[in-house]
Amino acid sequence: MIKLNRRAMIALAAAATAAMTPALAQEATTATTTTAATEVGDFSLGSPDAKVKIVEYASFTCPHCAQFHATVFKDLKKDYIDTGKVHFTMREVYFDRYGLWAAIVARCGGEMRYFGIHEMLFDQQQEWAAAEDPAQVVASLKTIGRAAGLDDAAMDVCLNDTANAEAMIKRFQTNFEADGVEGTPTIFINGAKHSNMTYDELKAIIDAELAK
Repeated sequence: MIKLNRRAMIALAAAATAAMTPALAQEATTATTTTAATEVGDFSLGSPDAKVKIVEYASFTCPHCAQFHATVFKDLKKDYIDTGKVHFTMREVYFDRYGLWAAIVARCGGEMRYFGIHEMLFDQQQEWAAAEDPAQVVASLKTIGRAAGLDDAAMDVCLNDTANAEAMIKRFQTNFEADGVEGTPTIFINGAKHSNMTYDELKAIIDAELAK
């Protein structure tokens, strides 16, 4: 599990938007016009009526989160989410500007494409997140976005929407402070907080909740 330093995280997140436009080599005139009232929400999978509700706090640049999605999430989705037993919600954590940009690209696809992009981001994390050059990271993220059906123009609009990025950061800060999140991945199962775990451990908790 990667630990969160709240003060450092807030500073990093704030710096991410300040560096966004230069890193993307975009002109200010391409940015969208938004207002301070920009709102962002979470993306979820499964039946809202499911008996078990799972909320995962994860960063797209967190290796432990990528491992969780490779070894736990895919079975969780197949066995519990797709069968209507679990309602799963993803809550993004932004350790750095790369993680923020990845989340922006995922969100750019809307509800229909979010989890498809989410899967590719974790599956290919070692490739796109390892680059030192921000422009290379953006190019890799756009390659993932195009594979999910997004075009460059749409992604440029999303990546230059500073008001939306600021709203994402504000929601992230509010949520992790309210829920007492200290690292990623952190998993809430029917409100109870858990750290990273194996699929067998997660399955045992879910089955116990379903049996109540």
